[in-house]
Amino acid sequence: MFKNKILLITGGTGSFGNAILDRFLDSDIKEIRIFSRDEKKQHDMRVVYNNPKIKFFVGDVRDKQSLVSAVKEVDYIFHAAALKQVPSCEFFPIEAVKTNVLGTDNVLSVAIENKVKKVICLSTDKAVYPINAMGTSKAMMEKVFVAISRTSDSTIICGTRYGNVMASRGSVIPHFYEQIKSRKDITVTDPNMTRFMMTLDEAVNLVLFAFKNGNSGDIFVQKSPSTTIGELASTMKKIYNSSVEIKNIGVRHAEKIHETLLSREERLVAEELEHYFKVPADNRDLNYNKYFSEGKNLESNFEEYNSFNTQRLDKKQLIRLLESIGYK
Repeated sequence: MFKNKILLITGGTGSFGNAILDRFLDSDIKEIRIFSRDEKKQHDMRVVYNNPKIKFFVGDVRDKQSLVSAVKEVDYIFHAAALKQVPSCEFFPIEAVKTNVLGTDNVLSVAIENKVKKVICLSTDKAVYPINAMGTSKAMMEKVFVAISRTSDSTIICGTRYGNVMASRGSVIPHFYEQIKSRKDITVTDPNMTRFMMTLDEAVNLVLFAFKNGNSGDIFVQKSPSTTIGELASTMKKIYNSSVEIKNIGVRHAEKIHETLLSREERLVAEELEHYFKVPADNRDLNYNKYFSEGKNLESNFEEYNSFNTQRLDKKQLIRLLESIGYK
């Protein structure tokens, strides 16, 4: 897939970047470039991997000039750099715009200038029906890459969208594990809150599926099961035979009760595949009159795709899934 190719990962020091390195370092890929603003994490990765195929670039997607040298001669880009902590973005929404919206525009502009063959932009469930600053900025990020994809001839630009990635940075699972091991109460925001259960390997597979099958402007979503936060906490207690209490602390700033991966409007036009949904770009232009007869009525019984109406994991299934990622 990447034989003798150069891959750049923005925000590459995060969970996704490490998963890509684990997957492809021993392949016939020529080079993997890690672009991020955190030199400490880059140093830690350099020590851990100690591999000449990895090249590190310190920079910020907000600064277009810092991207220029990193993108030179690159074949493909996985754009994962983002501000994604919901409460932080609520207090600093302009910072979310600078990174998630303007930063994406910078990445795509430099990619097109350097004739990068394909860019995959990583988005989030929070971009669907956004109620918080992080989700709103990610929704705008999607609008930016879809708009740019319409006029980009040499560079294919598409995206992926996913919800909770189990045990990634910011996931509640490592937090619950630390609380159990420290014999502290497990703090739950709302026990009835639902979250998709997707492993890091599945997140990588989703990006690779988009890479192989995506046309410009497409957005790909994986079909994933879900669980409630209360069930997740009680299941982890059972795995570790813990007697700690589960304490409800209330919903955090602008937090959603359920994750939504496809809106009703997107579900109407999405192509349903075996394990994924593909939402094609609407490539009509602004001459609306030409397309008036092609409009679609939204069926009243058509549902969004969210963590409440997807397959719900029972306790045994959840235990197996947690054990598969090392929680046993």
